Amino acid sequence: MATIKDVAKLAGVAVSTASIALNGDSKVTPSTRQKVLEAALRLNYQKNGFAMDLKRSQTRTIALILSDLSGPYYSELIRSVQEVTLSKGYDLIACSSVGGRDSTAVKFLREKRVDGAIVLAHNISDEDILDAARERFPIVVLDRVLQGEFIIQVLVDGMQGGYSAADYLIRKGHRSIAFISGPPNSYDNRQRYEGFRKALEEHGIAEMPKWNLSGGFQQEGGYQATKMLVMQGDLPSAVFYANDEMALGGLKAFAEAGIRVPEDVSVIGYDDIQLAEYTRPGLTTIRQPKYEAGALSAHILFQCVEKHTVDNKDYKLAVELVERGSCRAVN
Repeated sequence: MATIKDVAKLAGVAVSTASIALNGDSKVTPSTRQKVLEAALRLNYQKNGFAMDLKRSQTRTIALILSDLSGPYYSELIRSVQEVTLSKGYDLIACSSVGGRDSTAVKFLREKRVDGAIVLAHNISDEDILDAARERFPIVVLDRVLQGEFIIQVLVDGMQGGYSAADYLIRKGHRSIAFISGPPNSYDNRQRYEGFRKALEEHGIAEMPKWNLSGGFQQEGGYQATKMLVMQGDLPSAVFYANDEMALGGLKAFAEAGIRVPEDVSVIGYDDIQLAEYTRPGLTTIRQPKYEAGALSAHILFQCVEKHTVDNKDYKLAVELVERGSCRAVN
């Protein structure tokens, strides 16, 4: 099946230009629009893409597309989106993007079985989202920067969050700090890592590659990455986990190895999931506005679905440090 990227390549224009032209926007010249339409026709893109939604009636349903439906972070996000959706008299379908381009989630985007979508799934490509977004099918994206005529982005200041976590540890005297990362293709993960690196650089601390391990934003991944840290035999004084689920796995691995938190190693997480305050010791973490991000995304999506003017297409939410008992000061 041809994508908007194929159409843009054949027409000799940027993907964003092709998207605007296919949506009938006057921002492109008539000659450019004609080139794009001819390319779409040659590739049979019209049949499978933008002409399809002209026949589509409103479903009064929106989709929430997530890379994982099971984690505690996602459960709070789903709850916030669902509350706004129900208040509008709509139904919500939450679906997983497992399988990437072959997933049910991507089929929802391509076939537009709903009236709009909120996407937080790092394994769905920008091209698939640009290809799907239409005036009658708006999309709100989280965890990525993406510009499009009918696309709105809601971001959390991950760079500041990563910086705050590392700076907090450094100000407590830590000079050897490990970073346990999420998926490399996650925008949020990259932002947290960049903030972490920035704090180290500002304080003149060298990053140690052997202490930079991936946990994939999963509890089991955090557990395995922490076991690797322990097996190396040269333990850092502190570990920054790029999300709380990985930190929970790390706490388990440290306990099994007889390593005390925070007496032997300090631990800081990210997200402030509900379980974070119930660990022993309580998990110091960076609070991400999960509920607020979901509610805002849904509220903006409904403004688009109901044809109201949305002037701002770029939102950024702040984070905050939540101090509990998993970090200690060192000399």
